[in-house]
Amino acid sequence: MDSRGVRAVRETLGIEDDTSSTPSSRERVVRKLSLTAGARGVPSSMHLLAEYVGASHFLLARCDLIQQQGLEYIISSDWPFDLVRRVAPEIASNYARSTELDKCLSLFAPTFSLVPDDTPVPDNISRQYCSLSLCVGRTRYMLLLLFSEGLILSQERLREVGLLAAYAVSSSDRREVRTERDFELTERELECLFWIAEGKTSDEIATILGISRNTINNYITSVMRKTGTKTRSEAIAYAVRHNLV
Repeated sequence: MDSRGVRAVRETLGIEDDTSSTPSSRERVVRKLSLTAGARGVPSSMHLLAEYVGASHFLLARCDLIQQQGLEYIISSDWPFDLVRRVAPEIASNYARSTELDKCLSLFAPTFSLVPDDTPVPDNISRQYCSLSLCVGRTRYMLLLLFSEGLILSQERLREVGLLAAYAVSSSDRREVRTERDFELTERELECLFWIAEGKTSDEIATILGISRNTINNYITSVMRKTGTKTRSEAIAYAVRHNLV
């Protein structure tokens, strides 16, 4: 996060720019986040924000990948793995059942759910967890937080954590695009990637683009080689994660 990003966070959270006074805890976390997000990425930023709100564990999920099989939609987490594996299908199911209006109204509004009774949680950790929805560009994320038993949560601070998490993820996304994409897809490769993401077969893409089926398959093979993916589904998931389609 650059200096403009820090100023934007400060303005959003109502932090006055008064360097002569002792920084508040909110001001200190913004300053730390500006360093953490730029140097060590999402996990360190989420650890910092979890500590700020008093949470013991965090889980960050990307909602546009949530219907895929497995746990690929989970970006970063320090929840116990058995707990993640048990709760993840319920997260996906609840998200799928919610309407678009529900999803919009839930942004930055903390909601609470219970870990299933048959699932163990760490000692002294509440079975209730908090969910925060946030947006980075057109992409929705969820931040799930576990807390110690008996902890009284601050609604204002939870909202702040949602806003700060969005800035941290945005900063990380920009850095990853610069450092990880050491390849370039051609215009034709991007076209093929777009159409397979739309569910089109090689024959259909060949008809749309006016080139042969074998040429389409060669383009798709090249896309998978460059992105390090093995199937069309993996290539689509990669494209979504990196905003290629």
